[in-house]
Amino acid sequence: MDPLKVLAHPVRLRIIHALRGGHTRTAGQLCARINDASKATVYRHLEVLTDAGILVVAEERRVRGAVERHYRLGNERASIDAAQAERLTADDHRLGFAAATAALQAEFAAYLDCADADPAADLVGYRQHAIWLDRQELESLIGALRAAILPALENQAAPDRSQYLLSPILFPIDQKR
Repeated sequence: MDPLKVLAHPVRLRIIHALRGGHTRTAGQLCARINDASKATVYRHLEVLTDAGILVVAEERRVRGAVERHYRLGNERASIDAAQAERLTADDHRLGFAAATAALQAEFAAYLDCADADPAADLVGYRQHAIWLDRQELESLIGALRAAILPALENQAAPDRSQYLLSPILFPIDQKR
């Protein structure tokens, strides 16, 4: 199946977010985390992600006569690589961006709905900056962002760590026509 078609859905992206950092979760745990979607919806999207190889069943246990599956992320399959990105059409980009922003909005709403949400203490930020860059400056900025982010992607869950959702979005807004 086309990776964009699999990944470009807000519920699927939220499942992927929930499993990043080496987490293993059951369908029930994922339903509790994504409680604004029905259980049937979460289960359906788990099946799509598993069939596509993006999720793997890490463990199965018998619980009261039913099989409880523990899912984990197959990190190597949970993204669109540079070659695939080059083949995307404008409509593909619209679809991917819409799914990403819908997932981002849903994750933020879920955070704010938590009784202990404290945006100031959690250093929440959602600033936007319009910046002027030539091609070399743009490539340098992208390289610096990657250099800053990549080491943090290797961090594992720990008692003193909280998981944050970081969504860099970059596109030109002043196209010369």
